[in-house]
Amino acid sequence: MMQGMGHVRRGLGRLGLVVAIILMRTPSADVLPDSRADLFWSKYSGGGMNITGYSASARAKVTEDLALEYNEFIDKVSGASIDVLSQASQIKDTRKQKTGTIEFVHDKTTYTLSYINSVERDYRSNTTSFSLKQDMFGDLTTVSLGYANTTDAVGENNGTAFVPIIDWLGHASTKSYDIDLSQILTKNLIGGVNLNVVTDQGYLANPYRSVRYKDPSNAKGYSLGSQVYPDTRTSTAVQFEAKYYLPYRAAVTGSYRYFRDTWSIVGHTYELDYTHPISNILILEGRFRYYKQNHADFYNDLFDYAAEYRFEGRDQNLAAQDNTTLGLKVTYAWLPNGWRFFKRSTVTFDASRIQFKYLDFRNIKYYGLPQYQPGTEPLYSFDANVYQVFLSVFF
Repeated sequence: MMQGMGHVRRGLGRLGLVVAIILMRTPSADVLPDSRADLFWSKYSGGGMNITGYSASARAKVTEDLALEYNEFIDKVSGASIDVLSQASQIKDTRKQKTGTIEFVHDKTTYTLSYINSVERDYRSNTTSFSLKQDMFGDLTTVSLGYANTTDAVGENNGTAFVPIIDWLGHASTKSYDIDLSQILTKNLIGGVNLNVVTDQGYLANPYRSVRYKDPSNAKGYSLGSQVYPDTRTSTAVQFEAKYYLPYRAAVTGSYRYFRDTWSIVGHTYELDYTHPISNILILEGRFRYYKQNHADFYNDLFDYAAEYRFEGRDQNLAAQDNTTLGLKVTYAWLPNGWRFFKRSTVTFDASRIQFKYLDFRNIKYYGLPQYQPGTEPLYSFDANVYQVFLSVFF
């Protein structure tokens, strides 16, 4: 049985988040950014997974009030995470994503409309989003409102990488609501707060991952069964951020994010970033991030017997865990003064090292009877590397 690309990303959610942050451009509230073109490459490696991404995008400032943008993203995945290997083979697959965006400025307000289509063999996703940003009080305050609606078709590949047999299991829908407030507090200090509410409904489980339960009749001491998730989930996150500009043109940014959902997961994220420009051609950035969460209320690494509860899950992303990230980013302006019709151009290299530690999710890949009784295997942990390179040309 093969592991699907959609569930790899929904389970890991690591590279996709990084890529989304890099490709996202936030315009000022009354002036649209210049036309530009971007090429992007990324590589994630860790936890048995290897994901390589390629992206190209072009942005055209049609008028002073209107801009259009188009992006294509392709990523290729190979391997399988530790909990998937308990019942599925390694896979190779490809996801293709296309995004179209329209931005329009009127007075002090920027309106943005986007559509995203993502296609895999066992997963189909379509997202429509709308946002507006308003400057007020002499441009000292910026308020942003955002809404996104996603519909997914969820399947399971019961064939092979070369001869897929897709069993479509159901649909899922997601609605996301964002409110963002940014305030210039002093000439050197900017503060901000963001509220994000997400509601999910439909088929939310991962068919490629299993629960395990005690079974004395099995040579391993346990057997595997299907996960059963609730068909609804609502999550709320609040983030506070402050950026302080230092006298020598550098800046320090600190943020805290609180997350809670109806599956009883509570998460805390702390991040500290430092940005240091050198002359007019080089920018150095460093970051530290720490994340911690408890487990979902229906999660268990080992159940006492089959179908012990109505809802059961053993997905590693539902487990209690803490993660630490160290990152370094270097941006070089190789055409700082432009050339012919190019206004400027930059190339950026970004590297991150992420350490994942699970507090109640155990490594069952290499261990079993008689060395370890079920439920006493070593706790799982792994390190991941993320590399990103992107080239930007402004017109």
